[in-house]
Amino acid sequence: MTHRDSVLAVDDLSIVFRQGARALPAVRNLSFQVGRGETLAIVGESGCGKSLTALSLLGLVPRPGRAEGRGIRLEGRNLLGLPAEELRRLRGGRISMIFQEPMTALNPVLTVGEQIVETILDHEPVRRAAARDRALALLERVHIPDPVRRFGEHPHRLSGGMRQRVMIAMALACSPAVLVADEPTTALDVTIQAQILDLIDELKQAGMAVVLITHDLGVVAGHADRVLVMYAGRKVEEQAAASLFAAPLHPYTRGLIAARPRLRPGGGRQRLAEIPGSVPSLAGMPAGCAFAPRCALATAACTAAEPPLALLDGGAVACIRAGESDAAPAVPHARHA
Repeated sequence: MTHRDSVLAVDDLSIVFRQGARALPAVRNLSFQVGRGETLAIVGESGCGKSLTALSLLGLVPRPGRAEGRGIRLEGRNLLGLPAEELRRLRGGRISMIFQEPMTALNPVLTVGEQIVETILDHEPVRRAAARDRALALLERVHIPDPVRRFGEHPHRLSGGMRQRVMIAMALACSPAVLVADEPTTALDVTIQAQILDLIDELKQAGMAVVLITHDLGVVAGHADRVLVMYAGRKVEEQAAASLFAAPLHPYTRGLIAARPRLRPGGGRQRLAEIPGSVPSLAGMPAGCAFAPRCALATAACTAAEPPLALLDGGAVACIRAGESDAAPAVPHARHA
């Protein structure tokens, strides 16, 4: 995919936090693209930088963090360095976000209908009556039962699944080109999770580009077109979803897939693999490959220099032993589940 084909193109993005004279990069040299009608899933353990990446797409990196790089291009327009007012007009308009916890993202003192109406009025020159009609249509589109009644209710009166649907309705209010979904099914039961994910799939089929932030590889397998794996702020692998699950290249990716709980035919206990160690802190990054201290395939060469990101047909991997990954177990430790 070229920049011309993509609706969202991130080029050499770094997110840096200053600590005195030190610059601590939470995200490093990240590049990716998303086309219309495509879902890109960004996965990794907590602390890998995936949620910060999502926030950077809307200019919402918390201080003292700063997004740097060659560009975050939305429909060809570079968002990095845009004046705050211009960025605010785009945010909620051409690019929208669904946050992890709708109860904290929604305003508790306004009805859900008022919040959708205000989103529309803030971005488009329409009358309030027209905005109200559109808000009701959006509530119906996201499959909220009895939308007229729900329009006048406050967030605390709704279930978690309905609040998340309201968040999606708000995100869709101005027909964005890109939808960023940060852990959109956290704390929802599996039935509601499936309904929310099916709704996001409907939006993708209508031509919207979706960036899905998640730690749930089951969600990724069922709903993503491509997968970007992050570790310690860096992209370590990117492939088409089917290719990644069939033949993961990076030992970290293999570890994540191996650690997924699986039903065992006939029942009984199964061995649940785990990746030893933990993600390094920003101030304690190891030399060379950041994953080397946890990797069963690591050699002296892995700690001597950080492996370059090698571009492959349709993907990329940052591992000098990627071609050997199938020859040895990447995750030797296991425990009973």
